[in-house]
Amino acid sequence: MKYSFIIPVYNRPDEVDELLDSLSRQTNKEFEIIIVEDGSQKPCKDVVERYNKKVDVHYYFKENSGPGDTRNYGVSKANGEYVIILDSDCILPETYLEMVDKSLNEHPCDAFGGPDRAHDSFTDVQKAINYAMTSFFTTGGIRGGKKQMEKFHPRSFNMGVRREVYQKLEGFSKMRFGEDIDFSIRIFKDGYRCLLFQDAWVWHKRRTDFRKFFKQVYNSGIARINLYKKYPESLKIVHLLPAVFTIGTLGIILLSLFCWYTILLLLLYSVIIFVDSSINNRNVYVGLISVFAAFIQLIGYGTGFISAFWQRCILKKDEFSAFNKNFYK
Repeated sequence: MKYSFIIPVYNRPDEVDELLDSLSRQTNKEFEIIIVEDGSQKPCKDVVERYNKKVDVHYYFKENSGPGDTRNYGVSKANGEYVIILDSDCILPETYLEMVDKSLNEHPCDAFGGPDRAHDSFTDVQKAINYAMTSFFTTGGIRGGKKQMEKFHPRSFNMGVRREVYQKLEGFSKMRFGEDIDFSIRIFKDGYRCLLFQDAWVWHKRRTDFRKFFKQVYNSGIARINLYKKYPESLKIVHLLPAVFTIGTLGIILLSLFCWYTILLLLLYSVIIFVDSSINNRNVYVGLISVFAAFIQLIGYGTGFISAFWQRCILKKDEFSAFNKNFYK
């Protein structure tokens, strides 16, 4: 067995159905699937059983302990040379594993990741959120949009690791958010090679509304400071930009009370987002709500970053996070 897909699940039976359907259609069949139910109240066991004759799938149920620990549990049950970590809200194109295998043969490595895209069936809100998380004008292309392969830090929605490397590094840490970046940093620090496989992309639904999206990016901002406290060298200038944007936006709004035309700066940025998203999504309405999604993404991350910086770097408090209990509801 060369590949083992590891999928942690929490109250998402419908998503598991879509993901397993896409896995059953893979052109490369050399894989097994490990589904780990993380203490769900809405288990997906019945869904998994419907695919027993289509794919090599194994189902496990455990007490709730969070996605990182659940992934580690899944890897302990895996047999593949490589383990591929997916989120349950992903859908794979039929050639996904074929592209992974081809890329590994051409560029051998110890770990890899791939980008994500929006599927035509996604809601307008999901497409807008996807734009906000992948656009150059919001994230600077650091989530797999760039073409360079080296020094890529894969995210846990689409992340592959050689199983012996995963086990040596003891998998994901106890961090609640940013645990995938923490793992990637440890991969590099131990001298392993981790690459971006541009053609190994997935469709990623992400959160289904703007409220949940704000919680996600707010926690990501907190996680970046927590990572900085563990690995000071991991903080780059690009990670500061959402906080700068947040402070700048507040400053522009206050300044506009005296000089109204300063608000044109935010209007110009909004127009850029609107036009770029409308073209990329071929939908003017998606372009319009992408402006809202972009401001949520930047200000949500920025306020989480600023809050964590104040708590951890100024007040010297221990690691913390927000929205832990209701983030996935």
